[in-house]
Amino acid sequence: MERVYNFSPGPAVLPLSVLEEAQRDLLALPGTGISILEISHRSKSFQSIIDTAEANLRKLMNIPDNFRVMFLQGGASLQFGMLPMNLLNGKSADYIVTGTWSKKAMGEAKKIGSINCVWNGSETNFNHLPTTEELQAKLDPDAAYVYYTSNETIQGVQFPTEPEVGRPLVCDASSEFLYKPIDWSKYGCVYACAQKNCGPAGVTIVVMRDDFVAASPDNLVNILSYKTMSENGSMLNTPPCFAIYIFKLVTDWMLNTVGGVDKMYECNQQKAALLYDVIDRSNGFYLGHAEKNCRSLMNVPFKMATSDLDKQFLADAAAEGLVSLGGHRSVGGFRASIYNAMPLEGVQKLAAFMEDFMKKNG
Repeated sequence: MERVYNFSPGPAVLPLSVLEEAQRDLLALPGTGISILEISHRSKSFQSIIDTAEANLRKLMNIPDNFRVMFLQGGASLQFGMLPMNLLNGKSADYIVTGTWSKKAMGEAKKIGSINCVWNGSETNFNHLPTTEELQAKLDPDAAYVYYTSNETIQGVQFPTEPEVGRPLVCDASSEFLYKPIDWSKYGCVYACAQKNCGPAGVTIVVMRDDFVAASPDNLVNILSYKTMSENGSMLNTPPCFAIYIFKLVTDWMLNTVGGVDKMYECNQQKAALLYDVIDRSNGFYLGHAEKNCRSLMNVPFKMATSDLDKQFLADAAAEGLVSLGGHRSVGGFRASIYNAMPLEGVQKLAAFMEDFMKKNG
């Protein structure tokens, strides 16, 4: 079958070369005679895969030696609870609520301990980000950490740089991980469920500073303890072997084909500019959701002045091989998720389609 351009927000598009290599290895990994779906996580072959995945990640993101890398399960939803379980230790934490996912994270954290909401953009349906002054006015100087979601997939708002808070940041980077370099000096933890921007569903990458790992209390069950999971090399129990294998292939692709995160960032800026340019030149035919100074490079939500043409837009786009463009119900309209693996050609084709649709229906 001919492949289409998949603009799904997750599980999302993967590099074609990664899919082709996985297809070749599905029956038997080279030198093993065993499928990646069958291989033991205790085997030397899988140990090599997970070690290479970590080495690739450290090289791509220039991760300092005082940060641990863990390959966990349960997605961002499990991290919403694990973080306060491991890190509060009688303190409170500050949460910046800029969209659906940070709102969910705060709701789960409140079940565990004391949480301080320093900013909440719900009144404007999360279409902008707080200023530094707004944040610093409500920060707790004794907070264990400051939590934020760097890119909100539904509302399409993205922090262009880390918020200035003067405290260690904990970041849900699920929908932008590996899209550009990170300043690790500002972080205690960065985590990402892979299925949006760097792999398939099933694995969550957690990069955590040593002192944060050590903060895990001894009374946690082992599988919920960062300290225990780190000490066991992410293999206290059977890890998501296939998902880690695909993540390893994605990081191979970024190193050897893309040329690193700086090159990836340049491409991501170019792709997003194509769509925002169409929106901005449409004289109100297309309307973006996020304010211009915080527009996401990963997720582009937009709508038309009325919803009369929504079904026709989606049907006509699908006929051109442009799929999964429906917007979330809380925002409406459409959403184009243009993650790392979405080729430039796919975004060019979508931009051209949007121009043509506007000419025919404007």
